Amino acid sequence: MKKIKLTMAQALVRYLINQHTEIDGVRVPLFAGAFGIFGHGNVTCLSEALEQVQEQLPTWRGQNEQSMALAAIGYAKAKLRRQIMVATTSVGPGATNMVTAAGVAHANRLPVLLLCGDTFSNRLPDPVLQQVEHFGSPSTTVNDSFRAVSRFWDRISHPAQIISSLPQALSMMLDPADCGPAFIGLPQDIQEIAYDYPDAFFEEKLWSISRPRPSQDQVALAVELLKTAKSPLIISGGGVRYSGAGAVLATFAVDRGIPMAETIAGKGAVLHDHPAYVGPMGIEGTDAAKELAETADVVIAVGTRLQDFTTGSWTTFSPDAKFININAARFDAQKHRALPIVGDALESLKELDAALGNWTCEPLRMKNAKKLYATWNSMLDGCQASTNAILPSYSQIVGIVNKSAKSTDTVVTAAGGLPGETVKNWRVKSPNTFDCEFGFSCMGYEIAGAWGHAMAKDGDGTPIVLVGDGSYMMMNSDIYSSVLSGHKIIVIVCDNGGFGVINRLQTGMGVPGFNNLLKDSRVLKKNNPLHVDFAKHAEAMGALARHCDSLNDLEVALEWAQTTEKTTVLVIESDPYIWTPGGADWYVGVPELSDHESVREARKGQEEFRNKQRQGV
Repeated sequence: MKKIKLTMAQALVRYLINQHTEIDGVRVPLFAGAFGIFGHGNVTCLSEALEQVQEQLPTWRGQNEQSMALAAIGYAKAKLRRQIMVATTSVGPGATNMVTAAGVAHANRLPVLLLCGDTFSNRLPDPVLQQVEHFGSPSTTVNDSFRAVSRFWDRISHPAQIISSLPQALSMMLDPADCGPAFIGLPQDIQEIAYDYPDAFFEEKLWSISRPRPSQDQVALAVELLKTAKSPLIISGGGVRYSGAGAVLATFAVDRGIPMAETIAGKGAVLHDHPAYVGPMGIEGTDAAKELAETADVVIAVGTRLQDFTTGSWTTFSPDAKFININAARFDAQKHRALPIVGDALESLKELDAALGNWTCEPLRMKNAKKLYATWNSMLDGCQASTNAILPSYSQIVGIVNKSAKSTDTVVTAAGGLPGETVKNWRVKSPNTFDCEFGFSCMGYEIAGAWGHAMAKDGDGTPIVLVGDGSYMMMNSDIYSSVLSGHKIIVIVCDNGGFGVINRLQTGMGVPGFNNLLKDSRVLKKNNPLHVDFAKHAEAMGALARHCDSLNDLEVALEWAQTTEKTTVLVIESDPYIWTPGGADWYVGVPELSDHESVREARKGQEEFRNKQRQGV
């Protein structure tokens, strides 16, 4: 067998550039690029390897380890998990900065390859700079913190180990059932070692996304159950989008006469005006979807992990409702005593449809759904209409941004009040143009994720970010990254004076406003509240920017932003107290004892709410 002598770092990189996949019949690199911040642990060996292949595997300089990995996640979302980005950090704080991003990828079932420097395996110079020592566990390093937020975790202690480790990591990231982040720790002294690798390890490989077919027995049982349904409901999740099953599910819903709701991750699989669509489901959902869920006798959940924001903390459904869970992951398919169909969403839907024969739901169910959804849309029109209020609502702002967006533009948001407001108010114009990171609800994803989307879109539309002032203050440096790299995004900063939605939750549960809005925080009296000029801040990072004093100003500014050649930031003050109505309730902790009467009343309400919870596993 022919062999080639390379350092472990060089071999790792050479392996990555020889992996390929197909998107719409076109062969492309599986790894489209790398995000890197170099430092102690990855600057002398891994950077040397990446520098040599920068044309095949371009390396993009991040400003923050967390945000560059979030950009990699945004890229994976935009590519529907068919292409992957690498993110590399130094040892120590560089690595731990990226743990949050790994949690985002893990919760959202998204692939990203995380390569972090690690301390010396030989331990000769211990303790090294940035090393955290564990007295009773010398082999433990900060990289062990990734174990809780990675689907695949490994630390390379011999250069030959990458021969088996890398294919396993890639196989996991491309498996619809197990998809998530892969972490590999790279000790400095192992990166530098030269080893005779077999040529076969570097042969070009074409990977494909598997489409596991469901069990015929599971499909037959699902058909038997569905044919008993009088008031069924479909819930479309993120797995529908990643499977490319949106069109098939949309046709299935119409042909079978079943109303179709969606999760936050699933939003964008169908258009807002699809004839079977009734809007998002759950806490940030439509009243139409909520009422249809409450009356559903059989629920077909496709490609969703059924988190609490979808299920209203499991209070939205009748205790007698039966579930058919279609999911590539057995773990999700088995939830809440469901009848599972374990398989790819597209293939499973095709087989379920074929097995149903001529069965359709009673027409009254869809007729009622259309009526409920029409009522919801009329309510939305009222919320989005211009008023003489001093400050505009989120609903009004989202409505104007939605109106100005091109059909190829992708809206990106996460955490705070904007997820609920965009999920309810955004009317999707084209499939897969909506990204709300709410699996991990990560403040700071918005701008970083949009940078990744801009790379993936490569000029085919513009990512439009909706971000609150709280998230902006937490992580904004990728405005600078997008300007440096030439990947244009449009950012709308909605300044409501602090953490508006968490203040809503706090006061809604009876606690006086405290430490959320700036006006309720401990600040120097003369600076109460201190105003941040977000437009000037963005300009200082090289972006174009405007402050908008009204909804009319915003509309004009959006027209201008669509014509600019680089990242453009628009700032508008918004009302922290006006929220779009609708949706289910949420299970939260409320003190059993309190001096506040308002808290005691909220506790009573929570106890009544919890009595409606569906018990499951």
